[in-house]
Amino acid sequence: MAAHLYSEISSRFPERSKTAFETQDGGKHAYADVDAGAARMAGALAALGVQPGDRVAVQVEKSLQAVLLYLGCVRAGAVFLPLNTAYTAAEIEYFLSDAEPRVFVCDPARKDELAGATNAAKVAHVETLDANGRGSIAERARFLPPTFDDVARGPDDLAGILYTSGTTGRSKGAMITHENLASNARALVEGWRFTRDDVLIHALPIYHTHGLFVAINTLLMAGGSMIFLPKFDAGQVLSHMPRATSMMGVPTFYTRLLQHAGLTQEATAHMRLFISGSAPLLAETHREWRARTGHAILERYGMTETNMITSNPYDGDRRPGTVGFPLPGVSLRIADPESGAVLPAGEIGMIEVKGPNVFKGYWRMPEKTAAEFRPDGFFITGDLGMIDRRDYVHIVGRGKDLVISGGFNVYPKEIETEIDALPGVVESAVIGAPHRDFGESVMAVVVRTKDSTLDEATIARALYGRLAKFKLPKKIVFVDDLPRNTMGKVQKNVLREKYGTIFSD
Repeated sequence: MAAHLYSEISSRFPERSKTAFETQDGGKHAYADVDAGAARMAGALAALGVQPGDRVAVQVEKSLQAVLLYLGCVRAGAVFLPLNTAYTAAEIEYFLSDAEPRVFVCDPARKDELAGATNAAKVAHVETLDANGRGSIAERARFLPPTFDDVARGPDDLAGILYTSGTTGRSKGAMITHENLASNARALVEGWRFTRDDVLIHALPIYHTHGLFVAINTLLMAGGSMIFLPKFDAGQVLSHMPRATSMMGVPTFYTRLLQHAGLTQEATAHMRLFISGSAPLLAETHREWRARTGHAILERYGMTETNMITSNPYDGDRRPGTVGFPLPGVSLRIADPESGAVLPAGEIGMIEVKGPNVFKGYWRMPEKTAAEFRPDGFFITGDLGMIDRRDYVHIVGRGKDLVISGGFNVYPKEIETEIDALPGVVESAVIGAPHRDFGESVMAVVVRTKDSTLDEATIARALYGRLAKFKLPKKIVFVDDLPRNTMGKVQKNVLREKYGTIFSD
């Protein structure tokens, strides 16, 4: 038995001299370099005593060496545990204590700051790696052989642990298997038509499933190339489009590019595919992008525990406000959140999924794992959705975002769609705030365009008659920006905390 994920990816590598990664400094790194670099990283981990199943926790800036460290982990039979670079020392201590990694790799500039966390978690080896790919782990790997006898791994063995954002309760470690990742990469190569001729603009972070597993695994399995940028910069991304074919991004990428005068049909003429995920794309952004560039953004849906679940079609109608159809091999249904009864088309309920993409469970949390799966193996995503008459999947919101006002269920997305369509509105977020009479009452947080004079009364008048009275916001506040996490998702928990007493003040 071979190293399952890496064996499958590397079996599809093109000629070894072909460029796999082009870095910001213009450096070109061939597939032969990737294979040798991953072998050296695997050798460095093995020399530190890493055994199959050991965790390797990594909190480093984006670099090619960090990618090689990920691939080296897979080849060594270890479990890769990427951590958001924004996490504090206290948060890192929790993750290290929970996952108990044998090795922790951090930025050398933070090693002293994190010493308390690594000592408290009794981490055996603390290594370093900076944004330029330099550090103790890179030095360990530097002179090791360019080949490595990959550790045998099976489809059900762990390849990674990704911690959920922990917006409610403590973060949970989602256990991701080799086959979870391999099956998803296979499906995306086919569904999104990636080939060896593709050049992907990679401007995403690599501590998250989107930039790490979706982008990198898919392009390597296709044998394509990546223009590997340290972060998103609209001008820089536009400068690369004439020789790229594709880009994976979050909605913020597209809104910022739309603000750039250089975004034209001519600038994007060489591109074949723009993909958006990690947060909902506004229908208005979708329409404006198409008008400016002639391209329809392909929106898809996934989550930490499941990798990618659905995608709008490559050929066919990419419908704004929807996330398309389940990927091949993935089953999706809408169920009553309480009874679990499957609901018919057009009804809103809990999205449940089953397939080779679905994770193995939560790290050392068997009760939580059991609670999140139905007896027939379907995973309860926590997302509310609906399947329309044409079988497109719509995401309505998170289950915890549901507002119950006066006994009526209110789905924030429905109200946000109406507000977002108003002239002078950039975007909105609808939440429920505690209310003495209704239990919860609806309030809206709105971002206006810079020249807008829109006020609360104008929005209220516009919504009246378009929504049932129990859905109408009883309070509308205006802000310059909505709070977002690093992947662009609106943090409604932050809004609920901020405005929790608005109806009692």
